[in-house]
Parts: sequence; C-alpha cells; structure tokens
Amino acid sequence: MGRSQPVSLEVPSIHVRTGIEKLGLDRNGEVQVPQIAAGAPAGWYDGSSTPGEKGAAVILGHVTVGKYGPGVFYRLNEMKPGQGILVRREDGKTAKFTVTRIAEYPKRDFPAREVYEGAGRGSELRLVTCGNYDEAAHDYKDNVVVYATLTG
Repeated sequence: MGRSQPVSLEVPSIHVRTGIEKLGLDRNGEVQVPQIAAGAPAGWYDGSSTPGEKGAAVILGHVTVGKYGPGVFYRLNEMKPGQGILVRREDGKTAKFTVTRIAEYPKRDFPAREVYEGAGRGSELRLVTCGNYDEAAHDYKDNVVVYATLTG
C-alpha cells in the first residue's frame, strides 16, 4: 500500500475503537505521547511508516490517563498472537494486521530500533503503551509492545 495517514484503529479482541491523532517528536527528540485527557485517542508517530506501507507503523496509546481512568490501550497486554487489528486510512482503505507477538520491556532497555524501524521485510504495525506501574515512584517501569504484520 502507498503512504496514507491512519484515521482510526479497531482492536475487536480488547474492545478498542478510536480515532488517531498525529504525533511527532518533542523538544528532547523523543516521540510525543498522545494527549492526556478523558477519551484521548491513540496517536500515530509520523516519523514511522503509515499502516500498510512497507516498514513499521507505530501507534501509541495510554494505559491510563491520570484522573480520567483507563486509557485507550488499558487492555493491550491481554492481546494474543493471531488476533486482528484494523486501521482505517485517509485514502479510504483499511489495513488488516494479525498479531505475531506481545512483549514487555523495561523502559531503560526499550528496543527503539526494533520497534520504530521494524524488520524491513514487509508491512508491520506496533501498538505501544506503558506496562507495570511502580506505586513508590508513581511511574510506569515498562512498555508493552504488540507486534503485528499486514495480512489483508
């Protein structure tokens, strides 16, 4: 598929249906995170491929959104290989992905190259959110990444 910005995401197995905002880099050169607000959508990192295009498309979402409660990817860690993900694109096409694996990484050892660049063999999708919450530090220690490949 050619380049076309994603507009919505559907993950039936975890009951996710969301719009997608465009994300870039922050002042520190790190990928921005989606807004922290009630009902905040997921965000596509515009430095990555678009869903369906060759390379890795990266979509981020919050597991929680502060005082607002569960975020769009609250149940992301429940996904299993073989489950489907649908991404509607600006060109009207829908890219269908199938989950190949789910991984959790300590933030200090996050494999940015693997997540953001992909394996380079085809069209891939990464869904990224926070993992284990550290009560004492009031921060998330890990990131959950769902890896998926284009299947339709």
